[in-house]
Amino acid sequence: MADRGGCCPPMDLFRSEAMQLVQLIIPMESAHLTVSYLGDLGLLQFKDLNSDKSPFQRTYASQIKRCGEMARKLRFFKEQMLKAGFSTSTKSAAVTDIDLDDLEVKLGELEAELIEMNANGEKLQRGYNELLEYKLVLQKGGEFFASAQLRATAQQREMGSQQMGDESIETPLLQEQETSTDLSKQVKLGFITGLVPREKSMAFERILFRATRGNVLLKQVPAEDRVTDPVSGEKVEKNVFVVFYSGERAKNKILKICEAFGANRYPFAEDLGKQGLMINEVSGRISELKTTIDAGLLLRDNLLQTIGDQFEQWNIKVKKEKSVYHTLNMLSLDVTKKCLVAEGWSPVFATKQIQEALQRAAFDSNSQVGAIFQVLHTRESPPTYFRTNKFTSAFQEIVDAYGVAKYQEANPGVYTIVTFPFLFAVMFGDWGHGICLFLATLFFIVREKKLSSQKLGDITEMTFGGRYVIMMMSLFSIYTGLIYNEFFSVPFELFGRSAYACRDLSCRDSTTVGLIKIRDTYPFGLDPAWHGSRSELPFLNSLKMKMSILLGVAQMNLGIILSYFNATFFSNSLNIWFQFIPQMIFLNSLFGYLSLLIIVKWCTGSQADLYHILIYMFLSPTDELGENQLFPGQKTAQIVLLLLALVSVPWMLLPKPFLLKMQHENRHQGQSYAPLESTDETLLSEANHGSHGHDHEEFEFGEVFVHQLIHTIEFVLGAVSNTASYLRLWALSLAHSELSVVFYEKVLLLAWGYNNIIILIVGIIVFIFATVGVLLVMETLSAFLHALRLHWVEFMNKFYEGDGYKFHPFSFALLDDNDD
Repeated sequence: MADRGGCCPPMDLFRSEAMQLVQLIIPMESAHLTVSYLGDLGLLQFKDLNSDKSPFQRTYASQIKRCGEMARKLRFFKEQMLKAGFSTSTKSAAVTDIDLDDLEVKLGELEAELIEMNANGEKLQRGYNELLEYKLVLQKGGEFFASAQLRATAQQREMGSQQMGDESIETPLLQEQETSTDLSKQVKLGFITGLVPREKSMAFERILFRATRGNVLLKQVPAEDRVTDPVSGEKVEKNVFVVFYSGERAKNKILKICEAFGANRYPFAEDLGKQGLMINEVSGRISELKTTIDAGLLLRDNLLQTIGDQFEQWNIKVKKEKSVYHTLNMLSLDVTKKCLVAEGWSPVFATKQIQEALQRAAFDSNSQVGAIFQVLHTRESPPTYFRTNKFTSAFQEIVDAYGVAKYQEANPGVYTIVTFPFLFAVMFGDWGHGICLFLATLFFIVREKKLSSQKLGDITEMTFGGRYVIMMMSLFSIYTGLIYNEFFSVPFELFGRSAYACRDLSCRDSTTVGLIKIRDTYPFGLDPAWHGSRSELPFLNSLKMKMSILLGVAQMNLGIILSYFNATFFSNSLNIWFQFIPQMIFLNSLFGYLSLLIIVKWCTGSQADLYHILIYMFLSPTDELGENQLFPGQKTAQIVLLLLALVSVPWMLLPKPFLLKMQHENRHQGQSYAPLESTDETLLSEANHGSHGHDHEEFEFGEVFVHQLIHTIEFVLGAVSNTASYLRLWALSLAHSELSVVFYEKVLLLAWGYNNIIILIVGIIVFIFATVGVLLVMETLSAFLHALRLHWVEFMNKFYEGDGYKFHPFSFALLDDNDD
């Protein structure tokens, strides 16, 4: 395809950049550095020349595995830093480069050291938590044994006093007999102490009772504070328990039940003196462990701080190296010549920059042979590349969400910068709401440097990315709001006094019957007196409805004109004669004429019924117009326009398939291959598939004719439906205005009329929340989506195919957005 950059507007605005397929032959010794420099440049999209090989069969699979292992270690460091509350330093990204082998060794050593510290810390922490539980068991269990011993002593004293009062001659004999009997029946009881989670304590008690058939005594005391479990490390509520049992069989059952319920058991001495010594010993060990743990944490924090200071530098280094080796794996290896062959797409303007990068890489790597750069000729469709900035990128994304432009196809993104916010503003027009929207957007724009480096939520990040789109929407809303003369639905005399006044005191509610013009016409926008007028159709609504039709017809005409530019650029004369011209005639014979009638009616002040004119233009074109005549010769003009509209339909349908058939036959008369003189991208690609030596396929005339028939019907019906679809501009503007009136009159003014400060404050709060929630959020989203639909369906389907693919260059600047 010829390069037409010299005769067209700047290609980065209206059409995609001119692209070229290039081939690089790179010596092995400079390959890594060459690809690295091209990654810094970010203007070359490499093609995968090893697509038939699996990732494990490629040359640099081992290097990628090394980089992946280093990336895993860096992710481990990042997790540990986040747990410890450290953040990575961004100042280290510009530090002098480090050798990859040295970095691999260093990361391995740091990982081993950190893992050892974590293991030691976890072991010490677990021992510390166990000692805390042990101390709690000693304290609570000691209290239980002490209270039990006091009760036993008191009972013995009571029984001793009773026996002294009842002494007789027979008493010693009987007492001696009972004592000998009790000693023979005495049984030694064992006990187990520990802690059990409080939520499991009831089930723990029931299972113990059932397993031992009630032959145990369980005593539980709840711990006042939450206890850190040594196993899970989580704080849980626990109970201290003591289980008394008899026999080894019961003991084994109790031990198994404790394990099943996660009850931690600890040794306990029955003697009170030993209990005190054990508490003192455990307290001392707790103090020692606390000191050791604190020292270990300090060492670990110092290590993490050291890692954090260089983390970004290491992370960027590993990401770059991994991306370089991924790219090298896409190159073809020529073992005999000891070089790598690369192919890729680059913009034409980047040729000099790429060649300079190749020369610099050869010099820095001390290569004896430089890389070879050459342009390849191909019939493959190039990728689409638009140079955008922070202002235009969001508008381009709106277009790309519909479909990426075909190579050097007319770019709707340029026109979207103006038309999208303007159509939004037609639906959202209120300069009070526009100012609120602008102030909210201004916050993102003023703080964009800080916010761009932060991780935002999904909705906030989407809003931040479209901040300049919202800014344009708010500015256009202020403009249309001044035209509508609406500030939160209230009209103001900003540009002078109203040109109308009431004829007498009986004139109320600003009815058109009672209004007379006493001054010059209001200089800008709608006269305040027309708000709430009682004409057959309120003037503001009539203005919005007719303006919607004018804007819709104008934008559809722009779409058809852009289809002409596409046909001219691609030298497609068939589309010019049998698509652009009949489409322009059909659309403007009907709806262009309606737009002209609207303008003439506005200029002349005529009372003609435009609905009647348009309907009877089809039903009775030869009838006299009478009072609906707006200009001389209107009847003749309508008949001519109607005939042109009828003729344009077969004009679109019939000639093009026959001419395509004729072109196909002429192209294959006496030759097997010839370059295409003019092509239809959508039809000939299906009817005449193939390239250099396979152009003898039959021309599917029926398929082409049906395709053209569908295209014609789609345009004819679409011209009617799309024009009606633009009436959504009027409908949403009316809805927005009426909602504003409801919130103003039924909330704010109603609260003001009660003469009560509390009701007034409540009314103001409700009005603010309703305005923000409904009008500034929901209505903004609704108007945005409707403006999006008008661009995607009504505007772009007239000329935009959107079947291209994006230019994705190998660039280090894009690595931050990708995960390893």
